[in-house]
Amino acid sequence: MKTVNRQQKSPTSAIGDRPQADDSPIVVLANRLPIQSSAEGWSVSPGGLVTALSPVLRTRGGTWVGWTGNPDEPVDSVEVGGIRCVGLPLSQSEIDHHYLGFCNETLWPLYHNSIRTPQYRRDWWRDYRQVNQRFTDRVTEAAPSDATFWVHDYHLQLVPTMLRERGIQNKVSFFLHIPFPPVELFARLPWRESILHGLLGADIVALQTKRSADNFKAAAVEFANATQQGDVLVSRHGETRVVSAPISIDTKEFERIARQASTKQKAREIRKTLGEPRVLALGADRLDYTKGIDVRLQAFETLFDTLPGLAESLVFVQIAVPSRESIGDYAAMRNDIELLAGRINGMFGERHHMPVHYVYESLSREDLVAYYLACDVMLVTPLVDGMNLVAKEFVASRVDEQGVLLLSEFAGAADELEGALLVNPFDVDRVASQISRALSMEPTQAESRMRKLRGSVLEHDVYLWTQQALGEMPERPI
Repeated sequence: MKTVNRQQKSPTSAIGDRPQADDSPIVVLANRLPIQSSAEGWSVSPGGLVTALSPVLRTRGGTWVGWTGNPDEPVDSVEVGGIRCVGLPLSQSEIDHHYLGFCNETLWPLYHNSIRTPQYRRDWWRDYRQVNQRFTDRVTEAAPSDATFWVHDYHLQLVPTMLRERGIQNKVSFFLHIPFPPVELFARLPWRESILHGLLGADIVALQTKRSADNFKAAAVEFANATQQGDVLVSRHGETRVVSAPISIDTKEFERIARQASTKQKAREIRKTLGEPRVLALGADRLDYTKGIDVRLQAFETLFDTLPGLAESLVFVQIAVPSRESIGDYAAMRNDIELLAGRINGMFGERHHMPVHYVYESLSREDLVAYYLACDVMLVTPLVDGMNLVAKEFVASRVDEQGVLLLSEFAGAADELEGALLVNPFDVDRVASQISRALSMEPTQAESRMRKLRGSVLEHDVYLWTQQALGEMPERPI
């Protein structure tokens, strides 16, 4: 592969100068490919990362390198939905150690403020390094010579410097979709120096929020002997600019779906199927212990207990998308949530009316938008979240400028979405009182809040995020 010189600024140069936007092809490295196989062939997968990156790759051109999600499944090169996909097969052992082990039982809980206890195993770390090296080898075979490498998320934190070790000097950007933890938590990771040095091989390290960006810079200074000059870290790898670049969505696409007559009809059918409730509340999440689904259910239980008759006029629909079912914490959490939903219905439901409807399945984007349109109140209450695109999808879909968003103050989206009702998800009583406030909000006030929310989401779409995360324009003020 052809290489270009990576610019190394001296400490006295104009540190922080923003690269100009370019039209070079993008090579995305992400744990999973944006496709899934079936008897009919390959199709585009659902998911937040796919939703965010697909329109960018279709517009700008490029390649996506990743794993299919199935053991030992080969994908040489296939174009699906206008995206060239190059597969990297993972063995069952690599899946167990790299993905289920180190990524999801070490890094995921640690980076989410250790709300579950991380496990630190040397065999998992060994396979994490091995898979990162295999991704590096695969992408250098598949990438065009003038490509910009865009590495995504906690699964591949060693790749930027591994690319440099292969002699690649093309532009490398890294984006972390989840929070970066405070230094005192990150310090617990036995391989903290290796992770930081892996990331510092990138020209740009972009994170969801200023808080995460500050945490990363502090960790690099503390554990990787980096020096900080403004938003630039200077290390043995050269200079790395650290930016906050909150991820967003293809807002126009959600608006398009929401305006379709078929989507509006689906929304009407949803309310009819649920018995035409006076108020319809909605939660839609991947089933994960960080998402605060249990908090919502407990808050509704509190409301039903303190406001007699509310359960007769309100329906709460919780859509839970299956996730990581083979991990013990997830299976236990699913069981707990289903028991809680059943208990609430047993206490407050009637023969022909259940106040809680629990939907455990993946829905198409069109069906999700129909639910967004159908509901009166949207609840997004993660205990901690890098961003949360569901909140932005809901706002983009409300072309009628109706509906109220209840949002956790610990979601990255809370920094941007002025107009949401913010809650501390650890305070069940406060969540309950904010739900009550949402239910009684005057229509004119709700409309005013939604206009503010829509203004933010429509202005800052996925295309703007791409330029910021790739260092092609100044980061957004937040």
